[in-house]
Amino acid sequence: QLQLVESGGGLVQPGGSLRLSCVASGFNLEYYTIGWFRQAPGKEREGVSCISSSDHSTSYADFVKGRFTISRDNAKNTVYLQMNSLKPEDTAVYYCAKKSRAFSSTDGCYDRYKYSDWGQGTQVTVSS
Repeated sequence: QLQLVESGGGLVQPGGSLRLSCVASGFNLEYYTIGWFRQAPGKEREGVSCISSSDHSTSYADFVKGRFTISRDNAKNTVYLQMNSLKPEDTAVYYCAKKSRAFSSTDGCYDRYKYSDWGQGTQVTVSS
């Protein structure tokens, strides 16, 4: 069955780096735009970044621009989120998600209702 599994989270000091992975199974990853979202305690889930299926174009929320990089390796069925210069406010559970419609662009990248399938999340904690 369709599955998205995140990994790579952990505890890191401010200014440090982590690379999150999202491994997909049960569907053809190369046909779908994949997004990363995060949710901090007591806050709404918010979009972080996404990467399209067709031309691998990317989009980033302002609060991570210049620090995070999204990429995909369709041969490995994996989407990555490289996170550098981490800040305490980046602390959250990070989720990857698959857009509902195949061959879509980065339009609606941060709209959680455009995504049909979600992973279980991985905790990222930035603290000294």
